[in-house]
This record gives sequence, C-alpha cells and structure tokens, in this order.
Amino acid sequence: MSKASDRYLVLITKIIFFYSVFYVIMKAIAMVQGPWVVPHLILSLPYLIFAVIGGLIVKNSRYHWAYVIAGVILISVVRYYELDWMLQLQEKFA
Repeated sequence: MSKASDRYLVLITKIIFFYSVFYVIMKAIAMVQGPWVVPHLILSLPYLIFAVIGGLIVKNSRYHWAYVIAGVILISVVRYYELDWMLQLQEKFA
C-alpha cells in the first residue's frame, strides 16, 4: 500500500473508533436521563464492540481495511434505521 493509503486507513479507523466511543457515551447518557433503556442498550451494543476492537487496533497499531468497511456499513445502517428500530424495540420490551 502507498503512504497515502496507509494514512487514510489510520485516519478512518480512528474516526470510526472515536465515533463508536462517542455513540456509546451518548446512549449511556440517554439511558440514565430518560425512558427506553432497553432499546438504547441494544442499539449501543454493536458500537461498544466496535469501540473495544477499535481501541485494540489503535493501541497495537494493527490497522485493517476490514474494520473500516464493517464500521462504515454498521454506522450507515444503524443511522438509517435507528428510529424504526427504537420504536420496534420499545414496543417489544415495553
């Protein structure tokens, strides 16, 4: 890989990692401040997993495009369907 490609890989990996951490923190705050605890918990689990994996990747400096691709897909899908899934999960667990 070229140097530019490596830099993009590192940058995008760190963005996905920090976004995952931020998302988990925001969902934790939402769980504490309001109702719908179970939907927030369920929707934050994939991001928690990505945050742990991303933390290990950044700590060990072992970057891989698979993490970036899976992260982009996860973020896109969850952001697109989040409201629908929140309502469905609340109806199921309420």
